[in-house]
Amino acid sequence: MSEIEARIAEMATAARAASRTLAATPTARKAAALKAAAEAIRAAAPTILAANAEDMKAAEARGTSGAMLDRLRLDDARLESIAAGVEAVAGLPDPVGAPIKGWTQPNGLKFEQVRVPLGVIGIIYESRPNVTVDAGALCLMSGNACILRGGSEALATSKALHAAFIAGISSEGLPADAVQLVDTPDRAAVGAMLGAAGLIDIIIPRGGKGLVARVQSEARVPVLAHLDGICHVYIDRDADADKAEAIALNAKLRRTGICGAAETLLIDEGAQATGARVVKALLDAGCEVRGDNAVQAIDPRVVPADEADWGTEYLDAIISAKMVDGVSGAAEHIARHGSAHTESIVTENAETANRFLAGVDSAIVIHNASTQFADGGEFGFGAEIGIATGRLHARGPVALEGLTTYKTVVRGNGQVRP
Repeated sequence: MSEIEARIAEMATAARAASRTLAATPTARKAAALKAAAEAIRAAAPTILAANAEDMKAAEARGTSGAMLDRLRLDDARLESIAAGVEAVAGLPDPVGAPIKGWTQPNGLKFEQVRVPLGVIGIIYESRPNVTVDAGALCLMSGNACILRGGSEALATSKALHAAFIAGISSEGLPADAVQLVDTPDRAAVGAMLGAAGLIDIIIPRGGKGLVARVQSEARVPVLAHLDGICHVYIDRDADADKAEAIALNAKLRRTGICGAAETLLIDEGAQATGARVVKALLDAGCEVRGDNAVQAIDPRVVPADEADWGTEYLDAIISAKMVDGVSGAAEHIARHGSAHTESIVTENAETANRFLAGVDSAIVIHNASTQFADGGEFGFGAEIGIATGRLHARGPVALEGLTTYKTVVRGNGQVRP
């Protein structure tokens, strides 16, 4: 066993002990610890922002892309949002021990399924230092211990956030080992976590396609993940033009570097006037539009799209655009090229909207709103630990309930099996 593997094993053993404590910790005490963590983050703002400036300077020197710099950057408002997110989690219903269903068999045995923590969760992520706090808060409130391995590009920021978070929860008597940070940039730490079967119960990756693909390929631990955020906005022939323009601009350009940013615009062949307005608005806002022949005819600024564009997550001010044959054509395109993340339809026709919502098999489907709402905080979850696009265990924004499993409690009165 290498030194880094031994270190991860040691951390996981400590996390296991902490998880047993958390699983039995009352809701009020967990909430108090999170509120203390939020205040500790606010108090440490100068230290955290100085660390972030250090990370930003190094990232800029490396030529990091604008989208990645945006993910990395903290300011007073973003830091306050992080602290407020922790407080929001503290106010959410505690899933631990919550009943799922119950029933009684003819022999009198009473059965009840109740939620229990997953145990020890490993989170591997890139660039976004807020994940350090979001993940810690969600894991703690759901009774899980976690081991965090952030990207080296955000290491100074993550360490400062983690120190403040731990100071807060420790002040309320919860174990510091409940939320541990791998504080080395050594990439071997990722491999050690992926191979920690029996020590870590589940791995959740958050980052680019390369990271997630590696995790899914190498992990000997169950993985909860999404690979790409290829999100679509479909403009239907019955769309309100004002809504269509506002939704498309927000979905693409509000923050281009997040996984909920729209990457493809689909336009109903019966909505050419509205579609043209939306395409022109995107171009005027500085977004590059890569279109099929029909979309290129709208404006000479549209550049030709090739087959690869339909499956590209740009994470930049670039969008692919295509004319499709109604809602069935949109659904077919999404099924072929999408990543099962988030799709939106803009229409005033309720029947058409329902066809889209029922027929598109993605983790999140939206009617008349931006794909940028694909975020746990916007769902009322307080925060999220990631977006899951698979079909097992949890799907969509993974928050408190997604970090639990269940056990079946059986109550009898002396029954024996014949």
